[in-house]
Order: sequence, then structure tokens, then C-alpha cells
Amino acid sequence: MDIQAIVSLDRTECAVQCNSKKRILEIIADIAAKNNEHIEQATVLNSLLARERMGSTGIGNGIALPHGRLAGLDRVIAIVVTSTPAIDFDALDEKPVDIFFALLVPEEQTEGHLQTLATVAGKLSNKETIKAIRRATTSDDILSALA
Repeated sequence: MDIQAIVSLDRTECAVQCNSKKRILEIIADIAAKNNEHIEQATVLNSLLARERMGSTGIGNGIALPHGRLAGLDRVIAIVVTSTPAIDFDALDEKPVDIFFALLVPEEQTEGHLQTLATVAGKLSNKETIKAIRRATTSDDILSALA
């Protein structure tokens, strides 16, 4: 699975001003819906919130991997957002989060979903990648960091 295949400039934003978990998920849902006419913001938000109710997707080190399944989606898409300041996201290490790598997957893709999460988590475990994402001031910078 190539991360470049699921990330795009129009689904990437830097230094979003935000102060709550719910608001960052709303921003992610807005970005997803704005760039895909087949999905609605409310549907994306509800899917992300439902997953968060099962347990936080904040994996530690200032990173969260919010994800959800959507009916009608034909492929995996990612939304990558950095926030300023970092926000409380109930992460495993109880530290605030400033990098959000959200995944939306077709409802029926169970195995593919897990493989994609593993690939993304592996990429985000690279300290140099994370430093580059945190230094990013443009969407291009984020994409370059993930290349």
C-alpha cells in the first residue's frame, strides 16, 4: 500500500486553528466532503465520532489516526491535518495531539482497512517524517514529508 495513493493536496491542511477533539473531527469531515461529492460531512463526522467512542485513536507522540468506514466509498482516502496548538485528544500517552492522519475506507474493506492502518502507523513511527510534518507550512510540505 502506497501512502501517496491515498493522500492529495486538496485533503491536506497545515496549522489549523482548533481547540477540541470534536472540532478537529468536524474539520476533517469538512475537508473529506468538500473533496468528494459522494460523501456528506455529517456521515463522515458520525463515522469518526462512533470510532472515537470505542476508544481514542490518539496513538501517542502527538499523533492521532482517526478512521471510519463509509458506505458508498469506492476507495480508501486520507485527510492529513496539523493543528496549532496541539489539542487534548485522549491519546494513549495523555499528551496533546497536533498531527491527524484520518482514514476513510469503504464499508466492506475490513482486511484492507487494517493493512492501511498498519502502513500509515509504520510511516508515522519514523521520527524524521514526524519532524518534517511538524515543520510543514504548506500542504506540499506535508506530502513531501510522507513521500
